[in-house]
Amino acid sequence: MYQRTESQMILPGDFFLPFGGKLAEDNRWVLLAQMIPWWKLEEKYAKNFKKSLKGQKAVSIRVALGALIIQERLGTDDRETLRQILENPYLQYFLGLPEYQYRRPFHHSLMTHFRKRLGGEILDEVNEWIALEEARKSSESDDSSDDNEPGSGTAAASDEPSEPQPRQMELTNEGELLLDATCAPADIAYPTDLSLLNQAREKLEKIIDILHEPERGKTRKARTYRERARKAYLAIAKQRRVKPRTMRKAIGKQLRFVSRDLRIIAELASTGGLTRLPRRMYKELLVIQELVRQQQAMYDKRTHSVPDRIVSIAQPHVRPIVRGKARANVEFGAKLAISVVNGYAFREQLSWDSFNEGQTLQAAVERYRARFGYYPKAVLADQIYRTRDNLRFCKEKGIRLSGPQLGRPSSADQQEQKKIAKADAAARNAVEGKFGEGKRSYGLGRIRAHLQTTSETVIGLQLLVMNLEKRLRVLFLPVLQWLLSRLAVRLLVSP
Repeated sequence: MYQRTESQMILPGDFFLPFGGKLAEDNRWVLLAQMIPWWKLEEKYAKNFKKSLKGQKAVSIRVALGALIIQERLGTDDRETLRQILENPYLQYFLGLPEYQYRRPFHHSLMTHFRKRLGGEILDEVNEWIALEEARKSSESDDSSDDNEPGSGTAAASDEPSEPQPRQMELTNEGELLLDATCAPADIAYPTDLSLLNQAREKLEKIIDILHEPERGKTRKARTYRERARKAYLAIAKQRRVKPRTMRKAIGKQLRFVSRDLRIIAELASTGGLTRLPRRMYKELLVIQELVRQQQAMYDKRTHSVPDRIVSIAQPHVRPIVRGKARANVEFGAKLAISVVNGYAFREQLSWDSFNEGQTLQAAVERYRARFGYYPKAVLADQIYRTRDNLRFCKEKGIRLSGPQLGRPSSADQQEQKKIAKADAAARNAVEGKFGEGKRSYGLGRIRAHLQTTSETVIGLQLLVMNLEKRLRVLFLPVLQWLLSRLAVRLLVSP
């Protein structure tokens, strides 16, 4: 059962503190609570529940999304997030509680359900609302400045919040669109073929023990040679350097051990024994069967690549992403393509399989036009985006794509192109800074969620938190400028 509760915002002064005092209105959590359109989100969040007056009351959207934002902003786990909420009245106000309370508002295990219910689509819409609201305000300020000129009329202002309306400007291009892609690595150990097969063997041995338990003392248990297999694995794993021929021999030996275990499980399953397995173990069994098929195919063909290669039994959706970086040539996680406009990040594409980020340019440009009502003046991107189709598309739309122009430039044009390239490289630091900010401060460098849906939710939350922090900096900038001006006046007046 879900009851709508976000029709009215609680003011900071109305939040009851049993130990006296009031909440500061300029606190960052108070300002963040006023930025997020909770009433819009509640319409989408309520669709996850059945329309019934029976059952336990569900947690509101403000508590669910607010707890996830707090977790990503503070970089804590589920239990520590609940502890921080219990100890901080500002965090409780951010969750929409009417007063400070000493008991936890929900159990920490519900955090996983919050991540499942709030998918990537809902978070993308929240991100669009927050980022485009700032663009709407800037455009309205520009329009109001034009209306105040002599001979121009004045438009009536409305106090009610409205949807950001794109500006219809078909003949002119405005703004810059920054594009880039990165990998959001999953929290898994570095996978090797030998370690994956050893892990699969150990899990299969536990499954055999569970399936044989009802027949214990009645029939003889099939031999798995687990001690011999463990000894063979450690003999190679403890070596610092292993020759390719020795490694291939060890992988073949582990493959034979795992294949034997799978045959034993198939014999036990013929009598309906798989129904005794827990859901998690049954899922792992299906993943291990596909893992063995891939490893056997690579072993027979003497290759090290296979389509949809599994690199983690616990997270079979994770794929290797070749990035060609100096520190890590291959990363294991989701590939994320984003666009940055005026310091705000938008998710363009998220996939667990590797893709060519150059193919996202045209779709990103069209989404830019849908958001703002006009095409960008320039698209700043890497060399991989400069394909023939993208160059032709940008030329048709009157967009300048960063990089050298086609043809042999003259000496005068060459100097001018160097200046433009230097300015483009400096402007592109914004999108690189977004990746650095997300990976250093908000956990984008290691996604700790285990499911595919929850991992995508975490990535969307990190983009949302970065945009919220950008809005906070915009709000605090006038205050900082006022303080600096007051300080400058005092220094000039003092003898």
